[in-house]
Amino acid sequence: MERFLLANGYQLGRTIGEGTYSKVKEAFSKKHRKKVAIKIIDKREMPEEFIHRFLPRELQIVTRLDHRNIIRVHEMLESAEGKICLVMELAEDGDIFDYVLREGPLPEPQARALFRQLVEAMQYCHGCGVAHRDLKCENALLQGPTLKLTDFGFAKALPREGRELSWTFCGSTAYAAPEVLQGQPHDSRKGDVWSMGVLLYVLLCARLPFDDTDIPKMLHQQQKGVSVPGHLGISKECQNLLETLLEPDMTLRPSIEGVSSHPWLTNP
Repeated sequence: MERFLLANGYQLGRTIGEGTYSKVKEAFSKKHRKKVAIKIIDKREMPEEFIHRFLPRELQIVTRLDHRNIIRVHEMLESAEGKICLVMELAEDGDIFDYVLREGPLPEPQARALFRQLVEAMQYCHGCGVAHRDLKCENALLQGPTLKLTDFGFAKALPREGRELSWTFCGSTAYAAPEVLQGQPHDSRKGDVWSMGVLLYVLLCARLPFDDTDIPKMLHQQQKGVSVPGHLGISKECQNLLETLLEPDMTLRPSIEGVSSHPWLTNP
């Protein structure tokens, strides 16, 4: 693999991330004269469903997305042994999960600045007819103060008109909406909005809103609604946004457009 990438102008460095069927490594690009991230996907390790369903979707989607808050894919290479390399922009400051672990609960203005960028990335995706379906802190990277969304491994292209319901469970349990956990036909866009609510909660409280070790208990917690620790002094407006995002009834949960016009985001 190193020889193959070197021949294509990339000098491999350390591993910076690992997925089930992929590794992300830092590399130096001679062509771009800067560091990049290379996601190496090993097709030989993958189940058939991933090779024929999820992988083609991911490759088709990531190569056409172009937004300042989404990690850019520079090029795609495939080796003779069936390894696919996605050469991407490198976000040098790690992910939101590590950041919050380090910093603790973020002050509201800082949480707002990051969350607003996530809203813009998702407005762009949903506007392009793409649902991410795996939004979580580990997939929101930082480049200085800029948030960059990554990992479209479970993403799905949706019809521009009307709703297409999905039955597939994907993503992380802790960030999954009740309708997804219950295996009900669901609108993937509304699932993204729920996951955004979990992510905002983590930014503000430095912990997850629901305990994902026991799914029936978690579903009960989700129906009961989210509560924020009083000592953090989170504003009523912000609490209202959290309740709106983490609305257990999918039909009452707002679209990304509704989220973007919430007073907490528009009147800082």
